[in-house]
Amino acid sequence: MLRQSVRRFATTARRAAVAPVPAAEPSAHTLAVSKAQGIAKGLTGGTSSVSVFPTPHTPHPKHEPRRRLKKGQSRGTLANAPPQPLTAIGNTPLIRLNTLSRQTGCEVLGKAEFMNPGGSVKDRAALYVVLDAEERGQLRPGGTVVEGTAGNTGIGLAHVCRSRGYRLVIYMPDTQSQGKVDLLRLLGAEVYPVPAVAFDNPQNYNHQARRHAERLAAEEGTGAAVWTNQFDNTANRRAHIETTGPEIWAQTGGKADAFTCATGTGGTLAGCARFLKEASGGRVKAFLADPPGSVLHSYVQSGGRLTERSGGSITEGIGQGRITDNLAPDLALVDDSLHVSDEKSIEMVYRCLDEEGLYLGASSALNVVAAKEVAERMGPGHTVVTMLCDGAYRYAERLFSRKWLESKGLFGAVPEHLRKYIVLP
Repeated sequence: MLRQSVRRFATTARRAAVAPVPAAEPSAHTLAVSKAQGIAKGLTGGTSSVSVFPTPHTPHPKHEPRRRLKKGQSRGTLANAPPQPLTAIGNTPLIRLNTLSRQTGCEVLGKAEFMNPGGSVKDRAALYVVLDAEERGQLRPGGTVVEGTAGNTGIGLAHVCRSRGYRLVIYMPDTQSQGKVDLLRLLGAEVYPVPAVAFDNPQNYNHQARRHAERLAAEEGTGAAVWTNQFDNTANRRAHIETTGPEIWAQTGGKADAFTCATGTGGTLAGCARFLKEASGGRVKAFLADPPGSVLHSYVQSGGRLTERSGGSITEGIGQGRITDNLAPDLALVDDSLHVSDEKSIEMVYRCLDEEGLYLGASSALNVVAAKEVAERMGPGHTVVTMLCDGAYRYAERLFSRKWLESKGLFGAVPEHLRKYIVLP
């Protein structure tokens, strides 16, 4: 049933994306939010107006009168029953970033992926890689999913595995926030933080995850365990070709001019770029945003020369030292790249909180910086879309701590008038 729901959603999103969209007045982008909806989305007060691009949807069927049942007769499945929890993944709002839009003369929009059940964009890939393993016969009921992840994919997998009855084992770099580790364990995952080493080191967290799954499969038989391999499993990329890309195209009424985001596995950038390029006949530009310590910006700028990775970033889950199988097929679709410093990302964390009321993590803030810079490059009148990957809830003890900011040399990156938000010692 879930698999059918996902397929129906992907088909509906694609149809909505390619359907002719009439020219909309600016006011069409304003969505009235009822009091009940406001409470559900974290808004306050009565009916309000928020600057958000509505998600494509199908009208809810009218409720039919309840029929009388004979004694002992069951009603069976209700036609209007609420959807299963995992069908809430995707179909997130597209939010207008008002201050940056006003400053650049463009429509600067962010896909609110923090509204997924697991709180991040990684829910999409998590669902797709598990369903893919089921379809391939690699995962039997009660089996074990094993993954190497910097955090959010693990959280997405924890929700999916819990809902579908699987055990979950996570290997992750020991550089990740304690909040992510605690949440994974709370959701029932076994978590193994291991030293952060390069991908070509046998002790890299991804290789340890693979060996764990292989060992379980050898001991317990086919379908007992699967390494979902988020970096090179192209079901990840397919999630964004089939859902995220079509949503963006439909929500902008086919008026998107550019898409930008950072990449870890490469699935989001590659999948969205692939769909948006095809839907627009190549008109939409794709920009890769890259943090310090990643080699992808230099790879794009050098025309394909891969350098050795060095340094690091305070952002989590993005940046890469190699070309993944998710990114490789569509890397040629990337028109340009931007390097975004940690100083710019930290400043944007505080700006988004102050100017937009958005409580975003550093990777989301990096994407917003990239969207701003792309808008400035393209000039007024363009529509630039990026991903708001997750919120700051899992990083608050770092991002809003004076001691931590000073330890990273980033306290000075927070404008003086925004330091009132540094509320932790």
